[in-house]
Amino acid sequence: MFIKKNLIKSRVYKFASMKYTQASLDKLEKLVEETGYVIRYERGTFQSGYCILEQKKVVVLNKFLQTEGRINTLIDLIPQLNIQPELLTAESKKIYDEVLMKSEAEKS
Repeated sequence: MFIKKNLIKSRVYKFASMKYTQASLDKLEKLVEETGYVIRYERGTFQSGYCILEQKKVVVLNKFLQTEGRINTLIDLIPQLNIQPELLTAESKKIYDEVLMKSEAEKS
């Protein structure tokens, strides 16, 4: 158990050190879109910065968020989506696993 927690922490640290760049945002958006969700940037009163329309597979993000806010919002919402990892490319699968590990680490 100790080894597993350290492994998770090291991977989370690696992910947490992700740069807040357009390229990083593009990778997260690609991950979400590969599973059939559509990302839209709209104006609205989002308390969490996003809204998920599960039946239509639409994710609406606050359009006023800067790149860093968009990245953090996607990282927060990805674990909540109904994502089938087998539909993801290898690169997206790796990012998805890192996002899930970060989410698990924050819960514990």
